[in-house]
Amino acid sequence: MTDEAAAEPPAEASAESAGPVALGLVRTPTGHAGVDAHLARLADADHLAADGHLEVYEDVHRGLREALTALDAPPVPGPYENRS
Repeated sequence: MTDEAAAEPPAEASAESAGPVALGLVRTPTGHAGVDAHLARLADADHLAADGHLEVYEDVHRGLREALTALDAPPVPGPYENRS
């Protein structure tokens, strides 16, 4: 065994120790600021280990559900629309 071979770590070990790597997915804006903000939050998962993804995904899911629910809500009348 030469000194060069002993100095280089195995390829498997260096890949594991590199940590999380972003997938590089492109997020296309929807044009709805609230939805886009939640989708941008998905980028936070890029820098976390897999066990940290769940919290981010649940947070984004909750926010997107709230945005969809708000679309179903009846419009709130303005201050001068309640007159008879």
